[in-house]
Amino acid sequence: MAKIAILLDTDFEQVEYTQTNDLLKAKGHQTTLITTQPQKQVRGLNHTDPADTFTADLLIGEANAADYDAIVLPGGGANADVLRANTDAQAMVKAFMNAGKPVAAICHAPWIFADTEIARGKKLTAYKTIAVDLKNAGAQFEDKSVVIDGNLITSRQPEDIPDFAEAIDQALTKSA
Repeated sequence: MAKIAILLDTDFEQVEYTQTNDLLKAKGHQTTLITTQPQKQVRGLNHTDPADTFTADLLIGEANAADYDAIVLPGGGANADVLRANTDAQAMVKAFMNAGKPVAAICHAPWIFADTEIARGKKLTAYKTIAVDLKNAGAQFEDKSVVIDGNLITSRQPEDIPDFAEAIDQALTKSA
């Protein structure tokens, strides 16, 4: 059983959190919801419509990358745009990358790889509207349901969640 950190701000694409979380738990993994929101309250969106509210397990300042085997970044434009500029979120993602642990991002979440310079020289996918941003950051963009480059796992959109969760599980199985 792997321990997985799921990092969110708020106004994220709800299904990218809930369905991915459910699939990973069904594979026997333990997940912890971590947020940058000071009150630990985060809101999902169904595209742009408000959906459910969730209470995070930890604030980002309370979390340590060393305590987890992987990190998952659900998307949603507003959530991803805040996280990409958040220095604590950047530091956490870099800590997982530097440790060689799986770093998985879907939809708009790969935006953080541009701001952290992780994208440079990597094969990535993401939601089509940020493809140019990732290419400009030095990534090789591929329009596939899942792209794996070393410990980096990326997916495009909600329809790709089953493939995304399976790739995360496979990466954790290999590293176990």
